[in-house]
Amino acid sequence: MIPISKPFIGEAEKEAVLAVLESGMLAQGPRTAAFEERFAEVCGVEHAIATSSGTTALHLALLANGIGPGDEVITTPFTFIASANSVLFVGAKPVFIDIEEETFNMDVGLIEEAITPRTKAILPVHLYGCMCDMDSIEAIAERHELKIIEDACQAVGATHKGRLAGSIGTGTFSLYATKNVMSGEGGMITTGDRDLAQQCRMMRNHGMQRRYYHDMLGYNFRMTDLHAAIGLAQMAKLDAFTQRRRENAAYLSERITSVITPKVPEGFEHVWHQYTVRITDGRDRDTAIKRLADAGIGTGVFYPVPVHMQGYMRELVGDVSLPVSERLAKEVFSLPVHPQLSKADLEKIVDEVNKL
Repeated sequence: MIPISKPFIGEAEKEAVLAVLESGMLAQGPRTAAFEERFAEVCGVEHAIATSSGTTALHLALLANGIGPGDEVITTPFTFIASANSVLFVGAKPVFIDIEEETFNMDVGLIEEAITPRTKAILPVHLYGCMCDMDSIEAIAERHELKIIEDACQAVGATHKGRLAGSIGTGTFSLYATKNVMSGEGGMITTGDRDLAQQCRMMRNHGMQRRYYHDMLGYNFRMTDLHAAIGLAQMAKLDAFTQRRRENAAYLSERITSVITPKVPEGFEHVWHQYTVRITDGRDRDTAIKRLADAGIGTGVFYPVPVHMQGYMRELVGDVSLPVSERLAKEVFSLPVHPQLSKADLEKIVDEVNKL
C-alpha cells in the first residue's frame, strides 16, 4: 500500500532523542529554545513559542490577542475542527463564511458582510499548504481594526507574494506526526510582537515568568525537549522535503486527467501538505476511494463534514448554509504527495487514478 502520509524518522531524529534522554532534561528546556529560534528564522519573525499541539497554539494565540466571551471570530468551515474549537475554548463565537472553489480557502469577498460590532478577529486557515489571500485579509483587518490569527498548521514555508505563512498575523502551526515538519506532537506560535510572545510563554507555563510565581492564569501547554529534538532535526530537512512535495505535485498535475486537480493561483507558493483532487460528474467518491485502495493506493478525505454542519456546532451557530463548502466536502479526496514517494509510486498513482 502506498500510504497517504509517511513520517520520515531518520538517524538524526533518533540521535537527537537519545541525546535528550541521556541529558536528563526531558521537559521544556534547551532543545525547545533552539527549536523555537530556528522556527522563527524559517518563518521570518522575531519570536516563536513552542506548545504541546497546534490546538493549544491556536488557543493561546486567541487569548493573547484579547479574544474572549461575547466576541466573534470570522473563519472557514472547511478545516479541521480545532480551528473553530479554539474559538469556543476562549468563550468566543466562530462565524463561518464560504470558501473559494479553486483554493479551498475562505472567500475574502465575503468577510466584510460577516463583520458585526462583536467581531474581533479573522482566523484564515491556509488549507492543504496554500495560503489565503493575505493582502486582502490584512487590508480588511486594518479597515475594521481586527486581529488576524493565521491557522498555518498545514502551511509551514508557504508564501503569498513573497510573504511567509505565520509572519502576517499571529501565526499558529501544528507539528503533528503527519505534518510537513513534525515533532510527533506539538505546536508553534509565531509573532513579531515581543509583549504578545511573552504573554504566550507565560500562559503555556501556568502563568509563570519565574518558578512558582504566577502572574496570570495559565495552562500546562509546554513542549517537551524530546518532541523539540525531533522537530529541530526535521527543520534541517524542510527545504528538501518541500521541494520534493512540489515536484511530486507537479508530476501528478501534469498527468492526471480523470479528476479535477488542484490549481495554484499566481503569486502563491504551495507546500502541498495534501494534494487534494475533486471527483465530479455524478461519480461516487466512496467507490473511487475503494478502487484505489484495492489497487494499493492510500487516500484521505479532508474533510467530509464542514465544521458548521457538525452536530454540536450547528446548535451553537444555527442552521447556516454555505453551499460551496458543502458541495466540495462531497467531492474532495487527497492522494499521496509526501517526500518518500518513488517514481514507481507516482506512476502507479497516476495510472490508477486515470482508470477511475
